[in-house]
Amino acid sequence: MEMDTVQVIQFLRKQLKHDKVYLLGSSWGNVLGFHIVRIHPELLHAYFAANPVISQLASEKELLGALKAHFKDNAVASDELAKISIPFKIDEDMFYPRKWRFHKDGKEFALSSDFKNGFLAWSKTWSPVWNEVMSIDLPKTLKKVSVPVFFLVGKNDIQTSTGIAQAYFMELKAPRKALFLFEKSGHQIHQDEPERFQNAIVETLGALPSDS
Repeated sequence: MEMDTVQVIQFLRKQLKHDKVYLLGSSWGNVLGFHIVRIHPELLHAYFAANPVISQLASEKELLGALKAHFKDNAVASDELAKISIPFKIDEDMFYPRKWRFHKDGKEFALSSDFKNGFLAWSKTWSPVWNEVMSIDLPKTLKKVSVPVFFLVGKNDIQTSTGIAQAYFMELKAPRKALFLFEKSGHQIHQDEPERFQNAIVETLGALPSDS
């Protein structure tokens, strides 16, 4: 994926006749995005991190705790959430937090057998990747970057912890940085507050010097 990303960036540089591009990563895409920031800063004007994976092992534990508290009076949810091991040992360990997070967000499809079957089939491929993602801890491995970084974070995001993202933002050293907190958003800012999401990016681009 690293090679694919670099090739796309190189293609855009050639097509647009610019030395640098702006890169945005969303959710786990920030694993790849911050990696590009680290190894190829010369290709980037700036980086936008939307609801980023920062320390996902800690985020998963925080998510599980929040769901257990929210569904403490729901016997089915409590039973399924109590079975989960973190780090995940089986695919159901990843499924049940997503099922109840989606249900908490009002997505009734999350309780259907079709959703479970589809998720578990998909997770045969995804689980090994996600277990690698859960080993990433950016506060320990990426303390300084050489390009401007802008965080776009949903206040109500419990999939990738808002608190963990804010703490990392405060610690991260960058030539320029800012954090946009979306009050009405969870993990999908582009769906929850699409206009404000777009405006934040456009206004930031307009304020950046051309050689940033």
